[in-house]
Formats: sequence, structure tokens, C-alpha cells
Amino acid sequence: MPRLLKKSEITALFERFCALEPHPVTELKAPNDFCLLVAIVLSAQATDVGVNKATPALFAVADTPANMAALGAEGIARYIKTIGLYNAKAKNVAALAEILVREHGGQVPEDLDALQALPGVGSKTARVWLNCARGWPLIAVDTHVFRVANRLGLCRTKTPGHTETALEKTIPADFKMHAHHWLILHGRYVCKARTPECWRCPVADLCQFPAKVLEPPRART
Repeated sequence: MPRLLKKSEITALFERFCALEPHPVTELKAPNDFCLLVAIVLSAQATDVGVNKATPALFAVADTPANMAALGAEGIARYIKTIGLYNAKAKNVAALAEILVREHGGQVPEDLDALQALPGVGSKTARVWLNCARGWPLIAVDTHVFRVANRLGLCRTKTPGHTETALEKTIPADFKMHAHHWLILHGRYVCKARTPECWRCPVADLCQFPAKVLEPPRART
């Protein structure tokens, strides 16, 4: 079984990610913090690119909880039909907007438990929002982070929840603010699920993935 990275190797790994992209940001587009929460909810089992195509028209008419609640689930659904599971997501967004108006004065709460009590907002969504909107140094685990963390040797886990706990302990405090963004971007553009491009990976020498392919595929002639 591949070994876990040593402390010094983990530090070196994140130092390289930081050197390449000192201030990574979410690729979701949103005009304000409420809309960012909506975008993150919509991005579950969908791509950021797909969400960004659908949300500008929605946010143009509903960029506050009150306006979003006024649209209702059916009204929201009309704007997000290109996003997977759009009917269920529209119901969640309408419901969370109503709760924000009714219970939080139209503001998104800055609290993990309160966020996770909102429809459609789980641990990952709450952590991503607090990290992106409020600068909390939290680790959020999606499919990219789960895959990349295990391939690299940051952890050996079988669920996103266990991965979150492991990474919170493993990643040095100096890197926690941007760690999940670095891992997401690495998984999205380099350490891809089916065909990881190890030959252009900046941390290939540290990575413990046993199926590394360090030679690029030859062009067909």
C-alpha cells in the first residue's frame, strides 16, 4: 500500500501549489455573498461552468433572499433547467431564501450549524461559503479533493467526511486558507479522474499514486 506523505513533504507540496497560484479563488461567479451561496448549492453534482452559464439571468432578477423567495421554486426552476437535478435544487433555493428572510433578517448566517440547517446546504457547501465569503480557513471536500488527497498520500480515507477530518489534522495551518482550492483546481485540470496528467504535475515527485504515468501519450501518426 502506498505510504502517507511525511510532514516535510506535505509542506513542500503546498509550497509548490502556493508558488503557482498564491491566491486561488472559486470559479463560481456571483454578484454577492447570498448569490454565491446559491451558486454553491446549484453546483452540487454539476460543473462550475454549467452553473455560471445558468445563473446570470437568475441573479439579474433575484440577487437577494427576498427576491429569490418571491420567485418561488417554479420561477427559479425556469432559470436553471440546464443544471442537473434542477427541480430539487430550485425547491431548496426557494426554501433557504425564505428561511433567510424569516429567521436571519435576509442575511446569510456566519455559522456552520446555522448554514447546514438551510435546505440544500451540507458540510461541504457551508465550508466552501465560509471559506470564500468570509475567509475562514476551512477544508471542504468534494470529489476532486477526495480523489487528489488520497492519490497524493495526504490521507487514506473512504468517505468525504473522513477525508475532511484527516485533512484538517494533516494540512499545516499556514496553508489551510487556500488548501481546498489548490486541491480542487489540481484535480480539475491536472489530476483528472480518468486520465491524470502526471507528466505535467508540479508535485509528481512527491505524489504516492502507484499508477503515475510520467510520460505524456504519444501523438498518433
